[in-house]
Amino acid sequence: MWSGDELDLGAYLERIGYAGPVAEDGELRPDLRTLYEVHRAHTASIPFESLDVLFGRPVDLEVKAIEGKLVHGRRGGYCYEQNSLLAAALERIGFEVSGRGARNRTRGDALLPVTHAVLVVTLDGESWLCDAGFGHLGPCEPVPLGRPGVEVRQGAWTYAVREEAGGVLALRQLRGGVWRDLYAFSPQPYHPVDYVVLNHYSSSHPRSAFVGRTTVQLPGDGVRLALVGLELTRAHSDGRTEQEPVAVEDLTGLLDREFGLRLSERDAAELVRIHRSGD
Repeated sequence: MWSGDELDLGAYLERIGYAGPVAEDGELRPDLRTLYEVHRAHTASIPFESLDVLFGRPVDLEVKAIEGKLVHGRRGGYCYEQNSLLAAALERIGFEVSGRGARNRTRGDALLPVTHAVLVVTLDGESWLCDAGFGHLGPCEPVPLGRPGVEVRQGAWTYAVREEAGGVLALRQLRGGVWRDLYAFSPQPYHPVDYVVLNHYSSSHPRSAFVGRTTVQLPGDGVRLALVGLELTRAHSDGRTEQEPVAVEDLTGLLDREFGLRLSERDAAELVRIHRSGD
C-alpha cells in the first residue's frame, strides 16, 4: 500500500535519530514501544514546511522522491509528504497502516474541505492515530482512538479524541484550560492515490493556505514553533503565545537555528528573493 519495500529504512532511522528498541537480529519489532519511538523521533527531527509550494515546484509523493527530499536532502515537508514517509517506514517495519482524510477545525466555525492526511495504525486489535504532519499543534506521539474522552499527555500538551455522529472522530487539544478541536475524520480509508488529489489542491489552488506563503513549523514537548510569513510564533500549553517579527536577512539563519532546516544556497536565495520582492 505505502511502498515501504522501496524505502531505505536505515537512512530514515538515521535521519530521525531513532534510539528505540532493536531486536537481536537488528530488526525493529512492530510493537507499541517501537511505534511510539518512531513517531516521537520523526516529529522531533523533520520540520513541517511547504517551501516547495511557495517556490512553485511540484510536490512529488512517490516514496523515493520523498526519501530524497526529507531523508537525504534533510528538508521538511507538509502532511502528505510527512505521513507518506511515516506510513512507508511503519509498513516496512511490519505495522498495519491505513490512511484517513481529515477536515481542519482550527479556523473557527468555517467549514473547510478535507485536505489533511492522517494515519491509523492497528496493533493488537487497537487503533492508534499517527500524524507527523499537522505542524506545531499536532501530536508528537500516537493517540489511542478506541478510548474517546481519555486525556493523553504528551510533554506539556494534552490531547483527547471525541466521537461524533457517523463514526467521526475529532482530535482535540487542551490549551490554557480550554479544549479546542484540531481536526476531524471519518472511518473511510484513504489510499496514497487519494493524497495525490488532495496534494494537487493544497499545492496549487489559490485558496490553499500554503500557496504564496512561507510556512515552517515544529512541535515539541514544551514550546512549539510556527513561522508564517515573516512572523515567528512560540506557543505554550497554558495558552500563551509570543510573536516576533523576522527580518528578511535573518530568515535562513532562523530556519537553521530554530527548526534545524538548512536550505541549499539556491533555495535560501529564492526564499530571500520572494520576501524582498514582497516588501
